[in-house]
Amino acid sequence: MTPKHPIPVKDAPDKKRARTPHDPIFEQTMCAMFPPEYLRETAKETGVVERERKIDAVAIFWVLVLSFGVELQRSLASLKRSYMKRTGTNISDSSWYERFSPELVLFLKQAVIHGIEYMAKGTHRKLSEKLDWVKDVLIQDSTVIRLHAKLAKIWPATRSRKVAAGVKLGVLVSAVANSVKSVSLFGERTSEIKTLRIGPWVKDRVLLIDLGFYKHQFFARIEENGGFFVSRLKGTADPLIISVNSICRGNSIDIVGKHWSEVVNKLHRQVLDVVVEISVQRRRYKGNHSKGVARFRMVAIYNDDEQKYHAYITNIGTDKLYPEEIASLYGARWVIELLFKELKSKYALDVIKTTNPHIVAALIWVAILTLLVSRLINSLVRRMAEAHGKSIVRFTDQRWSTVFCETARDHLKALLNYLNIDMSAFDFYLIYESQVFDPHVNREKFTGAWWS
Repeated sequence: MTPKHPIPVKDAPDKKRARTPHDPIFEQTMCAMFPPEYLRETAKETGVVERERKIDAVAIFWVLVLSFGVELQRSLASLKRSYMKRTGTNISDSSWYERFSPELVLFLKQAVIHGIEYMAKGTHRKLSEKLDWVKDVLIQDSTVIRLHAKLAKIWPATRSRKVAAGVKLGVLVSAVANSVKSVSLFGERTSEIKTLRIGPWVKDRVLLIDLGFYKHQFFARIEENGGFFVSRLKGTADPLIISVNSICRGNSIDIVGKHWSEVVNKLHRQVLDVVVEISVQRRRYKGNHSKGVARFRMVAIYNDDEQKYHAYITNIGTDKLYPEEIASLYGARWVIELLFKELKSKYALDVIKTTNPHIVAALIWVAILTLLVSRLINSLVRRMAEAHGKSIVRFTDQRWSTVFCETARDHLKALLNYLNIDMSAFDFYLIYESQVFDPHVNREKFTGAWWS
């Protein structure tokens, strides 16, 4: 299907072009990420659409992405009405519900992978000069999505007094791409450490690690693969202080050769920067685990409000970041918490009430796709704003997600029109004919005796 406006996308259009009402720059950007040819080919490969008669792979993809999570009415019936309204196609309930199958789940998952790879190709944000020695800053975490109790046998909940179900969504976020880098689904009882596998991909990248991933062997593998990490020091950890990176003036106690628990209550300095030694259990070899030691940097910043130290462990050298910068960088983990909030409060990922596991998986992937498209348009708007000399300091993801939800319906209408997928007045009538008339034709009504 040939687009109506084959105009090349410009990264920074001038003001006159930006104000043109029929400029298809947003539609072109979305089609560049998910070309119609790619969607149709992938739909056939996964078996979602064998013959394009009533269901158009491109139309159903964009209706799902730009309708479900951002609309107030979130149901398969409302999605069906949205699809029929946008495409002018009259389809039966059975034909629509049968589409939510394992094949659709695979199709949407492939689209998520494709979208992540597309976002990774472009640099949507720049790291500061302080981080010019790394390629990216990555944040890993997971969140639990509550499901219908009837799915407890498939996805049992953790520590629940009654029968409950939940699925764990593991997400790796890239600061440079300003988007997700990888997404995985796990049972709620899966431990955090098992949701992330360390390999050569961490080379020259910084991982900001939650306490759920705290494991000395995990840190050692990151360093072995050429990566960097920052983690809060676990409360039960008690590393041995080997040397001091910064000298404290005045009457300071000798801390070298002592464990952290021995000195933490005796310190009077605001900042502590030391090298510590921790025990590491190596990988299993010939059925046995060998134990060793590893040395990392530990910084501790005294928090006046809480009247205690916040300690961090890292392998970032003193020549790269100061102790206060280590603590500030770790604070960027808040980004992924805001992302989970956006997914749940804006894109309908808080509670999925259906009892069909295929629909559960499909709607989760739809929410991720909505997030990817939102981030894509976000980056385009940022570039346009910068080209017009606007300051983007107040351009926050939270405010953006609200505005995006309010305009998603307009994006869908413009995009389908751009792709020549539209409808006539008679198409509207066919939808009304199939949806409005009451199916309970034999039921007597109170008003039937008075008017009809």
